[in-house]
Amino acid sequence: MKDLPVDSVLVVGSASVHTWRFLAGIAPHASKVYLACNGEVPEAWRPPNLAGTLQVDFGLRALGTARRLRDWVRQVRPAIVQVHQANSVAWHARRALTGLSVPWVLTAWGSDVLLLPRRGRWLRQMVSANLEAASAVTSDSLHMAAVIRALAPVARMEVVNFGMDALPAAPRLAEKPLNVLSCRLHKPLYRIDAIVRAWAEVEADPALAGWTLTVAASGEESGRLQALASSLGLSRLQFTGFVTPEVLAGLYQQARVFVSVPESDATSISLLEAMGHGCLPVLSNLPANLEWVLDGINGMIVEDVARLGAALRVALGRAADDAVLSGAAALNRRLVEQKGLHRPNMARFAALYRALLDGT
Repeated sequence: MKDLPVDSVLVVGSASVHTWRFLAGIAPHASKVYLACNGEVPEAWRPPNLAGTLQVDFGLRALGTARRLRDWVRQVRPAIVQVHQANSVAWHARRALTGLSVPWVLTAWGSDVLLLPRRGRWLRQMVSANLEAASAVTSDSLHMAAVIRALAPVARMEVVNFGMDALPAAPRLAEKPLNVLSCRLHKPLYRIDAIVRAWAEVEADPALAGWTLTVAASGEESGRLQALASSLGLSRLQFTGFVTPEVLAGLYQQARVFVSVPESDATSISLLEAMGHGCLPVLSNLPANLEWVLDGINGMIVEDVARLGAALRVALGRAADDAVLSGAAALNRRLVEQKGLHRPNMARFAALYRALLDGT
């Protein structure tokens, strides 16, 4: 244990697969880890060196959360605290850690700095204060880092993403069927309805008769999306509902095109997974997407989502060509290998912790 970068890490974050995945990923870099969360970590993500958990309420009305966190920090005495999201989670953590000699890292996820500050003056002030108070802030894209710096004078910034678990074996592109995959959550932010409407244009094109669309995942809009597809008379669209990571990996393997057009996004793990599996990405025109995809080179950037149908038709024509898809896939896999893998990126978080503890 002497060679590990950190003795103990306290992870503070909401009940999400991203928090749990981070917990499992950072655990090998510490002698022991702790978790403060508003839910129970699933057994699949529970590391063997998890020394304790604290269940708390991160709501803005839960005024006692900061005191409970502070008491627990004093009890377990972590070497460093890792806080996820600059929203109410960081608000509670900031108040809990004020006056304590424990360095803490705040990791922004996307909407907490890209959208939340726009919803009112008080929320903007809260997010800015959270960012300024942290010993270091991490962002998963250069664009989000620039937004953070505009919000607050951060002490230290690192650009690092959570990364996909591992790069799969090189895909057999010629064996991929003519299939498009959408796997973002069924929430208004992700505009799955735009994908469904665009697909109607694809089905109306006789030249694309062999193509199918798989809409994976689920959410509050699932029923409405299924009703929309039915009203449009779509026959080559399949809704799978929620799928396990193993099933999702199979869906990537069976897709030539990945489509994701949210209104706001940072570096999406779904995008990294699609790139790693040899899918041609079709993405909304967002700054974080532009850090991964050059329009017309290794994917397509849709400038106007209202014209997604036309963009999809072009993308499908390109992705049907094995040689074109092969060139894009090779570049995308190289990008993921160099900066989008989970294990080396967790090592970068551990190196940041060590630097903070060493004062370097």
